Amino acid sequence: MMRDARSRSQGGRREGTGAERGNEGAWKSGGFAAKVRPAGTGKGRNGRRSAGKPPASGPTSASGAEARDSDGAPPFLSVIVPVMNERRTIAAVLKQAAKIHPHTELIVVANGSTDGSAEAAERCGAKVIRYRSPLGHDVGRAVGARAAQGEILLFLDGDMVLSAAKLRPFVDAIARGGADVALNDYSGPVHTSRVHPVVLAKHALNEMLRRPDLKGTSLTAVPHAMSRRALAVIGTESLLVPPLAHAKAAAAGLRIVLPIRVDVGRRNRPRRERERLRPLHRLIIGDHLEAIAWLSRQAAAEKEAPVLPEPDNAEKTGHGGGAE
Repeated sequence: MMRDARSRSQGGRREGTGAERGNEGAWKSGGFAAKVRPAGTGKGRNGRRSAGKPPASGPTSASGAEARDSDGAPPFLSVIVPVMNERRTIAAVLKQAAKIHPHTELIVVANGSTDGSAEAAERCGAKVIRYRSPLGHDVGRAVGARAAQGEILLFLDGDMVLSAAKLRPFVDAIARGGADVALNDYSGPVHTSRVHPVVLAKHALNEMLRRPDLKGTSLTAVPHAMSRRALAVIGTESLLVPPLAHAKAAAAGLRIVLPIRVDVGRRNRPRRERERLRPLHRLIIGDHLEAIAWLSRQAAAEKEAPVLPEPDNAEKTGHGGGAE
């Protein structure tokens, strides 16, 4: 699915409704760049955004702190924060994130920002990956994950300031609890006469994944964390579509836990003009449909896979061969 651009904070999806190491490699045509769409792309007949031209050379620059600490130790934790014009909050977000673990790298994907967000992040010691034009939704997460070198990846939003005390349980669930993915235990409001369609979509996906215990939690909501092993299983590009990444994690049998609840619905800043022009919930529901379609294809493939009968003279020795 091609990710379209939006006017809100790009790449960090909220509830309530190597990056490139240089400019080479995966950011050339056919890689991540094929998923990136600048603002102003048209809408196709299938309801998704039609393809625009990706940035010609990937990010315009990547600068900031090195991946290793002054003592030469590699980062244990990578904190990934996409931002778009969030200069007022980004420093506070990064200040709290830096307190979680002594070996932390801060990665900020400046997603078409023009208000000084990137410079503010650099002053906080973050590695900043700049894009001149806004990326599609959630592309910033994939960009940051590609650049990350930590054993654990923590995903935040640039305009949601959360204390280190609230963020640490997500990291500890993986570092000490052995989990692969730690989700925000936030399922959205369900005890209402009219449940939001995004909330319904998340509950439906978890039911289809045979994980009703996850209720309405999802990789669509920050904060969340995952191990490097989980990232390898899910695939970095799957982060472009968070419900798809969520489905792949559950289908692969990764251990998914819900450490604590952070009410992001209350913390999410209203963006009435954006919702009036381009309602975000349509994109999120489409992402869930994409995840459900992937899950259906997986189930069909398993059903259609041929099961070869065992020869009558096969010995039950474990190697499946005939009598010798």
